[in-house]
Amino acid sequence: MTLTSKPAISDKQTALEEIVSLSAPDMAKVDQYIHASLQSDVVLINQIANYIVSSGGKRLRPMLLGLCAHACAYKGQEHIKLAAIIEFIHTATLLHDDVVDESDLRRGQQSVHAVWGNAASVLVGDFLYSRSFQMMVGLNSMRVMQVLADTTNTIAEGEVQQLLNMGDPEVSQQRYMQVIENKTAKLFEAACSLAAIISDQSSEIENALTIYGNRLGAAFQITDDVLDYTGKADVMGKNAGNDLAEGKPTLPLILARGRCDETERKLLDAAIQNGGLDDTTVVLAIIEKTGSLNAAMDCAKTQAFEARQAIETLPASRWRTALELLADYSVEREQ
Repeated sequence: MTLTSKPAISDKQTALEEIVSLSAPDMAKVDQYIHASLQSDVVLINQIANYIVSSGGKRLRPMLLGLCAHACAYKGQEHIKLAAIIEFIHTATLLHDDVVDESDLRRGQQSVHAVWGNAASVLVGDFLYSRSFQMMVGLNSMRVMQVLADTTNTIAEGEVQQLLNMGDPEVSQQRYMQVIENKTAKLFEAACSLAAIISDQSSEIENALTIYGNRLGAAFQITDDVLDYTGKADVMGKNAGNDLAEGKPTLPLILARGRCDETERKLLDAAIQNGGLDDTTVVLAIIEKTGSLNAAMDCAKTQAFEARQAIETLPASRWRTALELLADYSVEREQ
């Protein structure tokens, strides 16, 4: 699947910088609101919260909500609060994920659980979840609360589904896609649909943005899973090979397993069941031999293409152009 009107490879970073620059005024307000909302009488919560905020990251989900709101010609300020809520929910999932996955690196620095331990990481994640719901109540919109409540519940289901898949070589592409639909794409989807809701858009526009967010989230996650085998830790901000070390069967591995011979399949099955990084070189050789990295990226590009198609119904604007460029970036990036 070929994306249309996409920037040249050399312009990948330029395109992202343009999107970030366009979003900068909103994101400055979001950052202020995040800092104000993180205050607690508990010193440890403040320490960990400040550590997380200062660690950076692209703040992709809140930025996405702002872009969609402007694409819908929204004139209010509720998108700032909603963007902060979305970021709190996302950060809470990262804190919990790092405990479950035993990941020591996040956004290029030590993860919270590596610094403060599992208990603190889980409990501060709970604090962020509960604080996000306090903030939701302040918006006084049952529709908004319904979307966010359903989203957090779906994400939790996705996390449990992923846990059940770990160490299981029989995971199918369908099961894999269900996990990323629930665990990753759902929050992207919520960010986009909420922008339409607060803008009082038609059901057609809301549905278009919902589809866009869903496909964009899937494209980002599949690309992440490919980069886990091909990327570098200093570029990605996390350890390469984490998925294999955790016995996590992601799309490149699932596709390779269906394309290799019986001897190779046994090697892949053992690597998934046992985890660890000892078999990384052998596994990567099989994945490359079977063309599974390219096949997985083709799947990601299809998702990105469908994201682009979904927003053709939006009025032409620099905001819609930014959303289109973001779809392109999702499958062209190196981190």
